[in-house]
Amino acid sequence: MPPFVLPFEKPFVELLTRVRELRVLAAGDPKLLGELARLEEKTAQVARDAYRELSPMQKLQIARHPERPYTLDYAARLLDDWVELHGDRRFGDDAAVVAGLGRYHGRSVVVVGHQRGRDADENARRNLGMPHPEGYRKAVRAFDLADRMGLPILTFVDTPGAFPGIAAEERGQSEAIAGSLAAMSRVRVPVVATIVGEGGSGGALAFAVANRVLVLEFGCYTVISPEGCAAILWRDAARAPEAAERLKMTAPDLLRLGIVDEVVAEPAGGAHHDHDEAARRLDRALSAALASLDSLSPAALADDRYRRFRAFGALVA
Repeated sequence: MPPFVLPFEKPFVELLTRVRELRVLAAGDPKLLGELARLEEKTAQVARDAYRELSPMQKLQIARHPERPYTLDYAARLLDDWVELHGDRRFGDDAAVVAGLGRYHGRSVVVVGHQRGRDADENARRNLGMPHPEGYRKAVRAFDLADRMGLPILTFVDTPGAFPGIAAEERGQSEAIAGSLAAMSRVRVPVVATIVGEGGSGGALAFAVANRVLVLEFGCYTVISPEGCAAILWRDAARAPEAAERLKMTAPDLLRLGIVDEVVAEPAGGAHHDHDEAARRLDRALSAALASLDSLSPAALADDRYRRFRAFGALVA
């Protein structure tokens, strides 16, 4: 069983562990293939039943799962010739933000995304995926480079929010976020953003001013965390599940409200159970999203983003 299992995952994870063990045995004994097929179907049914009625707070727990694939995991699976860029040429290199160039299906692209850590040491270095100003300024470097070279931009959103510390504020956190929003707004190349985990506040929006916004099935996107919302509104963080329900932050709500353009289905139990399959599913959605933008001129691409965001805020019954 994986080292970190959410309480509501246990029945599914126990079956999934048995499936993986049986796959190893079946590789050397074809007689076990029938039993393997039955167990795989039972596992899929358990996942469908268990995950169909998850609450928004439980979905957020999945979005925050420490074993979910992060930006570098997707870059390794989706890109060839990946080259990472470092530093903002002003202050330093923020490891909470990854930026670089690679080839996506033979096409050069620029990639920018948040990056969390897998263990305590890496989380300290990545600051739990919460960027400092230099992280956003590194992203602006990448966006401007993409614009000059005419390269599509792919972003991967996964952050609790921008780092709220004193040092970040002293170095101009709000200005750096605004600079990223402005840079994404003005580029004249296709931009596709994907919410791969938790998208929190302006720290997430800074990488999501895109022509097309995708969200993974258990991804969440919200102006404030449920815990923060509950603490502010009711002065009681224990009411976070209630806040999560009211924030309409899960993928189905985001699609219904027009905040995202497509929900990308995850492997059974969530992307953290199968990084390769999660990348394959996202690959299909990214390819289609980029193809839908190929016919637009540079000016039309910028206008498309403007019109997309101007349409937000309509009352939905």
